[in-house]
Amino acid sequence: MELSPSAHLDTFCRENLPPADHWPRLQFTLPELDYSVRLNCAVALLDKTVRTRGGDQPCLRSPTETWTYGDLLARANQVAQVLTDDLGLVSGQRVLLRGPNNPWLVACWFGVLKAGGVVVTTMPLLRRGELETLIELTRSTILLCDHRLVEDLANAAPGLPLITYGGDDETDLVQRCAGKNGSFQNADTAADDVALLAATSGTTGTPKVTMHLHRDVLAIADTFSKHILKPEPTDIFTGTPPLAFTFGLGGLVVFPLRAGASTLLLERATPPELADAVQAHGATVLFTAPTAYRAMLRAGKAANLIGLRRAVSAGEHLPQSVWQEFLDTTGVRIINGLGTTEMLHIFVSAADDDIRPGATGRAVPGYETAVLDVDGQPVPDGTPGRLAVVGPTGCRYLADARQASYVQHGWNITGDTYIRDADGYLWYQARSDDMIITAGQNIGPPEVEWALEQHPDVAECGVVGRPDEDRGMIVLAVVVLRDGVVGDAAKVVELQNFVKGLIAPYKYPRVIEFVDSLPRTATGKLQRFHLRGIRDASATS
Repeated sequence: MELSPSAHLDTFCRENLPPADHWPRLQFTLPELDYSVRLNCAVALLDKTVRTRGGDQPCLRSPTETWTYGDLLARANQVAQVLTDDLGLVSGQRVLLRGPNNPWLVACWFGVLKAGGVVVTTMPLLRRGELETLIELTRSTILLCDHRLVEDLANAAPGLPLITYGGDDETDLVQRCAGKNGSFQNADTAADDVALLAATSGTTGTPKVTMHLHRDVLAIADTFSKHILKPEPTDIFTGTPPLAFTFGLGGLVVFPLRAGASTLLLERATPPELADAVQAHGATVLFTAPTAYRAMLRAGKAANLIGLRRAVSAGEHLPQSVWQEFLDTTGVRIINGLGTTEMLHIFVSAADDDIRPGATGRAVPGYETAVLDVDGQPVPDGTPGRLAVVGPTGCRYLADARQASYVQHGWNITGDTYIRDADGYLWYQARSDDMIITAGQNIGPPEVEWALEQHPDVAECGVVGRPDEDRGMIVLAVVVLRDGVVGDAAKVVELQNFVKGLIAPYKYPRVIEFVDSLPRTATGKLQRFHLRGIRDASATS
């Protein structure tokens, strides 16, 4: 598609977008997706809310302070002034952010966009080598970093301007902002100027950098949030995903601000601590991963969560058993969702009476889905196939040949195997490259995981295929047992027989290995590629 004139003087992002014929098909089927040609998403989320609702209502909360919308606007403007006046930021240049979820990280995010810069989001847990790679890929020019996390970043980019925030140094960003008047002329960016560069979270071990436009940021709020989540201005959002993870950016910044609500930012919280924070601060909308919902229930924290109005799960498959237990103990139906970094946020989901337990949901309004075979043709309902999606957002990798794998015939191919039923509900089977084909039979790992997790001695598990000379692949289960339970050969046989009693016997795990914990990314996703090499305490039957 033809792009409008860019406001970016630094043209790196425009020059490194995929070729036009490699873009996915985009569609804007809802009236709210009809954005003006000139658009700055930071202005639409923050300045416009202050103009229409006033600046006195709470916006950003933390365990120690509360910022109003007016506070955030003033500080974001001050950050923009520092970037342009002191550091010479040119529109279109990339500014890398590194820090835990707190108000100053949000002020930096808004300040970069208001100044016409492009935000490069990074997980706080990334180390020097990973940061070096991202800085090189994105050609970042300025680094803004929480003062407690500066060492790895300083070593990764010794020649770049690095400004810390939250410390006592006189050059600290907070100190610099105090000397600015907070009056700033926002950059007049185009709706199709790049706003964000976000790295994929690395479940395959090979991160890619995705490119998202200013209109994309609003589109995720005007589709999933508006039509499925349905937030209210009185809501208090909270959750655990880092803001560098687009699931967290949407759920903890974009959605609450688009609705005029507030958000409780937690720098770090274990699942029990998260449940305590929900109760202590009266949070009503929660975003976290399936593993955290399970852990809060196991910790006996259900009573802390009964005040929730909404609970959203994404990042990995939500087991039906966890969904049901959460409903039984809290009265809250978890809103399951499928989203990808490539699409920016959730595009398959359902809420309230539209939920079918066990299904991920249906296409979010504004999006269209299909289940395709290997040749790109639709398969009949009830048949497994590759999930494909189009909508107002879509995959654009930064100068990456893998664009041609993710976008095929105009569709975004998510890498998931799904079955669609006659009513359009989508039922997750596996990641397409995780589907286990053994002796000619297709087995989805989530189904085996579900069966194992019904056993009272299983705390959590992951299932993958392991190459086998006779069968092609066999089912391997990596299991974390509850405290005090011994993982021995007898326990293997017990678990195998248990699985055979719940699902088709041919799906049982022929190899079970016991570990203390499962390998996960910083966002909580199970890293299945690590499971295939685990050999500790293995037993077979």
